Amino acid sequence: MKQLVIVIIFFMLTFVSNGQLIVNIENSRIQSDTTGWKGDVGTSFSLTHNVQQIINFNATVHLQYKSAKDLYLLLANFNYLRGNHQELSNNMFYHLRYNRQLSKIVRWEAFTQWQQNNITNIDLRSLFGTGPRFKVHESAKFKWFAASLAMYEHEVDKNPREVHNDIRSDNYVTFTSTPSPTVSITSTTFYQPLFSRFSDYRILNQISFTLKATKHFAITTSWDFSYDSHPAFGTPNVNYVITNGFNYIF
Repeated sequence: MKQLVIVIIFFMLTFVSNGQLIVNIENSRIQSDTTGWKGDVGTSFSLTHNVQQIINFNATVHLQYKSAKDLYLLLANFNYLRGNHQELSNNMFYHLRYNRQLSKIVRWEAFTQWQQNNITNIDLRSLFGTGPRFKVHESAKFKWFAASLAMYEHEVDKNPREVHNDIRSDNYVTFTSTPSPTVSITSTTFYQPLFSRFSDYRILNQISFTLKATKHFAITTSWDFSYDSHPAFGTPNVNYVITNGFNYIF
C-alpha cells in the first residue's frame, strides 16, 4: 500500500503542474467513517471517426488521508479533446487541501491550487484560500454542507497577456444523497465574487451520479456548468460539459 501511495503522489506531482478553470473539489471528497488512506483513479477515452476524427481523453487521480480530526486531499486532473484537426479542450490542474475539525459542526479548511487551460486563454491560475466549513445536516442517506472561504488568486492570461492579482470569496453548498449502498448523487454549487467588485463573479454547478458496479469499480456520469461574468479575452461566459467514465477505487 505504501508503494502504491508513493506512485500516486509522484504521478500527481509530475502529471499536473497546471489545470482547468473552476474545479469542484467538493465532489472529490471521499465520504468515509474510517481513518487512513483512501483514493481512486478514473479515466475515460473515446475515438470517433466519420466525417472527421474526434479524440477525447480524461484522467483523474485523487488521494485522501483521514485521521480523527484531520483530512488531507490531493487531486489531479487532465482533459484533452481534439476534433477537426484542432484542440477543443486541453487543461490540467492539481489541488492540495487540508481540513481540521474544530467541533461537530465546524471544520477549518486551507487549500492551494495550480491551474492551466489553453482553450480558455488561462496560462496560469494559482489559488490560496482558507475559511470555515459547516455541517448543516448529516444522516446515513443524506449529507448537506456549506462553506464560506476567502482566497487569493494570481492569474496570467495568454493573449493578450494580462496579470491579475485578486481576492475572491469562495462560497459553496453541497448535497449528497445515497439512496442505496451502490448509488450516490452529489450536487454542488459554488459562488465566487471579487470582494472589491461583486459584479465580477463566477458560478459553478456540478451534478454527479455514481453507480458502484463492483467493490473496486464504479460508473460515473457528471454535468458541469460554469458562468464567468468576466472571462479571459476571447472566451465565452458559459461553459458546460457532460462526462461519462469509470473509477477504480482502492
